This record gives sequence, structure tokens and C-alpha cells, in this order.
Amino acid sequence: MMPHLPADPAADASLGTQASLDTFAALSQATRLEAFRLLVRHEPEGLAAGEIARRLAVPHNTLSAHLAVLSRAGLVSQRRESRSLIYRANLEHMVATVEFLVRDCCGGNAEVCDPLLKALRTACP
Repeated sequence: MMPHLPADPAADASLGTQASLDTFAALSQATRLEAFRLLVRHEPEGLAAGEIARRLAVPHNTLSAHLAVLSRAGLVSQRRESRSLIYRANLEHMVATVEFLVRDCCGGNAEVCDPLLKALRTACP
């Protein structure tokens, strides 16, 4: 399976303030946050839209609107598989968002950033 890469890797690598705001706005709603977290847990295969709706107990049309918001923010992508739309989390975008947040972490004082980096490393055993 091909790795999940952003359409324009340079765009995510240089994530700026507006793109970060769009990302946080998209994740600031409970259903969208849960949908994104569900998709992260199902990387790299992704999940069909109907399965996401079922697992989150959300009507299909409501979920479709939420997935569109996540997609516009660059957090998810979709592909068609037969009659299903399969959604995947765009982990590269999430990494770029975290990198944007910590770009100037601790004024270059690595010892101060160590607890944050350790927490990020242990988040995925």
C-alpha cells in the first residue's frame, strides 16, 4: 500500500498560522474530533464513511458534513472503493501542525523541551 502523503508535501511542511487555525477549528467540535481520532486508530487502512457513522452513532448526512470540514482543513482524505468512500487521517498534516506549535519551543533550550518530546514519543508505543 502506498504511504499516505499530502497532495503538496511542501504545503504541510510549512504550515502557517491560518492553516493551524483551520485545523484547530475543524477539531474543536466533538463529533469531528472523535471521527479524526477514530481514523487515526485505523491507519493505514482507513474506514468507510458508513462504518464511521455507525461507530460514532451519527446520521450519515451529519457525518458527511463533518468529514467535509475535516477534509477542507487537510485532516482527512478519501478514496472510492467500489460504492464506498474510504476515509483516512492525514497524519502528515497533524505532524506539521504539532511542528508549527513547537517550532520555537523553549527558545532553543532542548532540556526544557525534553518532557514534551518524551510525551510525544510514548504516545505511540
